[in-house]
Amino acid sequence: MLKGKTVVLGVCGSIAAYKAVSLASDLVKDGATVRVMMTEAATKFITPLTFRPITNQPVATTMWEKNPIHNIEHISLADAADVIVIAPATASTIAHLRAGTADDLVCCTVLASKAPVIIAPAMNVNMYQNRVTQENIAVLKERGFVFVGPCCGRLACGETGEGRMVEVAQIESVIKEVLGGKGSLTERHLVITAGGTKEPIDPVRYLGNRSSGKMGNA
Repeated sequence: MLKGKTVVLGVCGSIAAYKAVSLASDLVKDGATVRVMMTEAATKFITPLTFRPITNQPVATTMWEKNPIHNIEHISLADAADVIVIAPATASTIAHLRAGTADDLVCCTVLASKAPVIIAPAMNVNMYQNRVTQENIAVLKERGFVFVGPCCGRLACGETGEGRMVEVAQIESVIKEVLGGKGSLTERHLVITAGGTKEPIDPVRYLGNRSSGKMGNA
């Protein structure tokens, strides 16, 4: 599904940046061309050299390179992208995207591109639940940005809550959905049961359990 597609992967300054390496690797294995762009903060967590051999592509880190790979780096990335994926996306980057601020390579590229944008947030639970962040996310969703996660779990700060970047497989699934539009379940009808289970003992009796239905709904 990803063969012949170009995924521009934006990596922001979060401890979850290491997960972007696995994401890039899996996308390449699936046949995609992956071009990585990093914010300055992201390079403090992981180096561009890590992505270069995995993607077999140059890694863009700034708009102010003395010898840029392309004449206008962010325009080249914007034009090449079939989809832009920002993973991890920090609260700062989300705020800048909502405001249309073009003061770093990632935000400039998004602003210059017509490709769909997928955002995988990663931040402290209080930062994520902050009213400002929630408003920023709501506005971006209205504009067509696709959000995947975050999920609940133990965070780098030691707290537990919503703000953890989702696993790579989930991001990949959303990328394929956005690019493919239709998958192997197209034209199929599914019935999902959300009640308790019953195991027959004989034609009359059974063993059962109470159920909230949460598993089926999930």
